[in-house]
Amino acid sequence: MTKKPADLIGGDLIAEGKTKIILATGQDPEKVLVRSKDDITAGDGAKHDLIEGKAAFATQTTCNVFRLLKACGVPVAFEEQIDEKTFLAPLCQMLPYEVVIRREAHGSYLKRMPGLAKGHLFPKLLVEFFLKTNGRKWKEHTLPCDDPLMQYSEEARTIALHEPSKPVQSPFLVLQEAEVFSDPGEWKLFAEIKKIAARAFLILEKAWQIEGRTLVDFKVEFGLTKDGSLLLADVIDNDSWRVLENGTYIDKQSYRDGGDLDDVAEKYRRVAGITGHFRLPFQQIVIWRGSDKDDVSPVVKSLQQLSGGSADPQRLKITTATCSIHKEPVRGLNELHALVQQVPDTVVIAFIGRSNGAGPTLAASTTVPVITVPANFKDFPEDVWSSLRTPSNVPVTTVLEPSNAAMAALGILALRNPQLHMFLREKLEERLVNTIPV
Repeated sequence: MTKKPADLIGGDLIAEGKTKIILATGQDPEKVLVRSKDDITAGDGAKHDLIEGKAAFATQTTCNVFRLLKACGVPVAFEEQIDEKTFLAPLCQMLPYEVVIRREAHGSYLKRMPGLAKGHLFPKLLVEFFLKTNGRKWKEHTLPCDDPLMQYSEEARTIALHEPSKPVQSPFLVLQEAEVFSDPGEWKLFAEIKKIAARAFLILEKAWQIEGRTLVDFKVEFGLTKDGSLLLADVIDNDSWRVLENGTYIDKQSYRDGGDLDDVAEKYRRVAGITGHFRLPFQQIVIWRGSDKDDVSPVVKSLQQLSGGSADPQRLKITTATCSIHKEPVRGLNELHALVQQVPDTVVIAFIGRSNGAGPTLAASTTVPVITVPANFKDFPEDVWSSLRTPSNVPVTTVLEPSNAAMAALGILALRNPQLHMFLREKLEERLVNTIPV
């Protein structure tokens, strides 16, 4: 690793937590160094051990995760990794709450909802806020627990606090918003915090799926920079989430459950290695038209809208190919093979006017998915049969609506692309509903 200037090694101590310290850089007052420690704790510090090497594993995991989130457009407090235990980040004023995203019911949620089975699935992500406290105190209030669950009432402008590990009941304390928020308008940040946290979860959810594991929940924190920018800050390491591998936790839960320290250390080491595989792929959508008269703009527009306007040619290449398969079959198939050779992770959308048989011909000549859109279906509906009644070994998909064809193509690519998964799943979850058995 490149040696860093001496003034980035670390200056004055800004803050220290159970598992990390924050240092001034000695160079830029708006940047800090976040350095992990070998400490591991559980039960709000009641259980405490040292695991040699944990600091390096934690830092590597956080840097792997933040690099992926940053590549996907998520605003994170991360600049670069400095050494095996340290990374550089913008200085943030941390907000006094933790945000937990849940895809499944685990941990304290099962204690609040004892009627649910472990692993109960939430099709629509659950987002919860917890007030960060120390010593069971919040200002002049004495609390029955630390980090209580927050329920904010926009109408009453109050925050109800609940014990996170007890069945849901009446709050033990109701605070006025001025007792929690340092700025009267701070509550308005909640909507943006939820959005950023959910996007981060969806990205990491797919990244873990690609690696054959399952992310079921995570905890994150947020901060504000000097100019008021909201960033996902602090760290996301193996203390921050629950990840399942063949039904077994490979995260901090194994330590909470009394696992052997050597086994816990091995899980942290493996997770640091696995997250090193997190990345965005280089993919391609080829829009095939029979001639220049075939207007493919409806497909291109839908692709841009559905992918959040992120059709970056460095990540998702959209290529328009023009060739009549009936008139020039050899040239057309040679071009198809060349395009797939250049970018193997490709989906073809055949947006064809008068020649609906071109889509099946392309599908019969490649192993990548081909979606055909009969562009003149409204005027010549009978022509669609050439795309529906195909011979064996011609796996073409026929879609009449261009926007649905674009969504299908992006859905195929999203199986291997965390950013596309995030955009598609985010829109889907807006209309999903969670159900809880009674």
